[in-house]
Amino acid sequence: MPNRPLRIIFMGTPDFAATTLKSLIDGPDEVVAVVTQPDRGKGRGKKLTAPPVKLLAQEADIPVLQPTAIKTEEFHNGLLSYQPDIIVVTAYGRILPKSLLELAPLGCINVHGSLLPLHRGAAPIQWAVIKGDKEVGITIIQMDEGMDTGEMLLKAHITPAPDETAGSLFDKLALLGGETLLTTIQGIKEGTLVSQPQDHSLATTAPMLKKADGEIDWNKNAREIECLIRGLDPWPSAYCFVDGKRLRLFRPEVYHKESDAQPGTLLQADKRGLLVSCGKNCLLIKEVQPEGKRRMAVEAFVCGRPPAPGTLLFRE
Repeated sequence: MPNRPLRIIFMGTPDFAATTLKSLIDGPDEVVAVVTQPDRGKGRGKKLTAPPVKLLAQEADIPVLQPTAIKTEEFHNGLLSYQPDIIVVTAYGRILPKSLLELAPLGCINVHGSLLPLHRGAAPIQWAVIKGDKEVGITIIQMDEGMDTGEMLLKAHITPAPDETAGSLFDKLALLGGETLLTTIQGIKEGTLVSQPQDHSLATTAPMLKKADGEIDWNKNAREIECLIRGLDPWPSAYCFVDGKRLRLFRPEVYHKESDAQPGTLLQADKRGLLVSCGKNCLLIKEVQPEGKRRMAVEAFVCGRPPAPGTLLFRE
């Protein structure tokens, strides 16, 4: 190992990755370049917006590369010119070719937001909440050509809160990921880490979520629906329909009460929440977002024209 700070190329795009980058910038090694996705149009006006990682890198005067293609010789040689010792990848958004995985002497390591081999893929944090995992965490892996299949270098675990949402867990795991990454890099430099292969027979996938994934099937039990609502908060959010209009649902609570009503029937609508029958037990919804309006507590929602008990909360 070189007797000097490591030269690191960082590859990442969203806020989760920016937190990891901040840890590296504040750490003992040198981030010599950052690779991130091109600026994208955002919002109704499609205003060109820079990724969070780019903004942070610019603040720290680190060179930023935003290639549209990463398998070109030009891009490969551009990275090589920075003479990196290691490449760190966090939520970059593209599969790296073998040529990039082998570009740096220490290869590429990835900060993944799950306890691998669980939840391989683009949305591990959301799926951990959706699946009701009792333990969540970060895995640092030595990257190979597969999707999150590389050997594990270090894991860090936390217990999610009972009301954990994907949004709150993102924040916690982003910080944990930065801390775990620094420990991993120190272990690599000291030669104290022993990599462990993943048990591929236990692998599960965490595919990118779509807006359509948020439509609630009230025939499921209340616990499953509660996990779905928390796992899709803040995006893409879970929803039902009231008189043909979309109603987004937040802050769910399982209500251990059985009902003879058809699943998806509104049983109660008052300041305590919307009580809905499910395939098993009921669900109390304490926060909503009506179509075209802001997110609000149910207490505010029922001050207007709340749906009456007996209303069916699904697309008819």
